[in-house]
Amino acid sequence: MATVLIVDDSRTSRRILRNLIESNGYTVVGEAENGEIGFLRYKELKPDIVTMDITMPQMDGIESLSLIKHENPDAKVIMVTAAGQKEKMVEALKRGADDFITKPFEENEILTALGHMEKR
Repeated sequence: MATVLIVDDSRTSRRILRNLIESNGYTVVGEAENGEIGFLRYKELKPDIVTMDITMPQMDGIESLSLIKHENPDAKVIMVTAAGQKEKMVEALKRGADDFITKPFEENEILTALGHMEKR
């Protein structure tokens, strides 16, 4: 199964995602609390898939996505966003996001997105 890096400034969101992802057979190789650390962890850990929150301090998810895609155009990134951020989702897709999930997320949404990423 794929390895996953979770990037989200919310400790609660990271914990929920980690529990959900790991309980379904995936390996979470790391976590980051902002986009800058997320990019550095991506380069260090080279996960198969990244889940990336959009709104974070220091560096948002869209900027981090751009850096990751510049580093590796084939990187698989799933954006996680609060409802009502359509413009940011469109911007993320333009910059190469592979999929997006809206918070609060359902378990099947996460698993479906991860499954799609694995098949790519």
